[in-house]
Amino acid sequence: MIKNDLYLKALRGETVERPPVWMMRQAGRFLPEFRAMRDEYDFFTRCRTPELASDITMMPIRRFPLDAAILFSDILVVPQAMGMDFEMREGIGPWLEKPIRTLEDVQNIEVPNVDETLGYVFDAIEMTLHKLDNDIPLIGFAGSPWTILCYCVEGKGSKAWDVAKSFCFRNPEAAHLLLQKITDTTIAYLKRKVEKGVSAVQVFDSWGGCLSPEDYQIFSYQYINQIVEALSPLTHVVVFGKGCWFALEEMTMSKVSALGVDWTITPELARKLTNHTMTLQGNFDPNRLNSSPETITKMVTEMINRFGKDRYIANLGHGILPNIPLENAEAFIRAVVDWKPN
Repeated sequence: MIKNDLYLKALRGETVERPPVWMMRQAGRFLPEFRAMRDEYDFFTRCRTPELASDITMMPIRRFPLDAAILFSDILVVPQAMGMDFEMREGIGPWLEKPIRTLEDVQNIEVPNVDETLGYVFDAIEMTLHKLDNDIPLIGFAGSPWTILCYCVEGKGSKAWDVAKSFCFRNPEAAHLLLQKITDTTIAYLKRKVEKGVSAVQVFDSWGGCLSPEDYQIFSYQYINQIVEALSPLTHVVVFGKGCWFALEEMTMSKVSALGVDWTITPELARKLTNHTMTLQGNFDPNRLNSSPETITKMVTEMINRFGKDRYIANLGHGILPNIPLENAEAFIRAVVDWKPN
């Protein structure tokens, strides 16, 4: 039994005294201990070394009164397991020397045995659960198939993902084959995480918002929903689509336990689009953590009051930025932990 199950209660839609709180990328570059380890080990070495990944996962838990931990990893470990040799380049970010550009490229990709290719992630889960000692839940995650495709085709980060979108529109057969292979791998990956003991999984669709609502259905949501259908009988599934507020109504009809929302939608509209029945997560602008601790406390309190304390998980609208002062991150978390109804 998990001692602090506030996060799980929110996912089940139960009444709570206050919302649970965690932050996307909470074990990230804003932590000095993370930066110290970064100077010693490159990014994917940290992901692939269970002891390091577990230690990084625990860093924010040791600092802050968070209600959930999220396993330190990266969404690109999935395409790496599929044979795409992603690296993390200084000043560039994700980099793939030979991006996917043709149907033949896609046909050469295999759906891997996740135990053989991603066993280090499952080992990190076991180590982390031992350290957590049932204090709080552990969240596992993966990128959405569309977001993974973006990196595989573009070969690096992008603002508009024009190369990835053009690939899909010109080569829909290749695009859908790649999306299905990513989906199948992701389902196997997340199922294994659940078997290893995570309490919930989150699907990050970071680049879904660059698609039109119509194309989102074609190239992203149908594959996300396959993941939801496969995982929802086994665990809680949270879907976060950045910029995807237009899909909230349809997502509400799925078997998700919660939907993440970013800062471009009001709490009131998010509640309306989800028929006031869905647990929502978000939606504090990560850049707002550059405000004073006093302003952060005031804004977080207002955010909770607008969403309502039940069926709500306090979080950012995207990952925490590396330049955020520790005291500001703590102000965000403390504002939730100390929240009281009016």
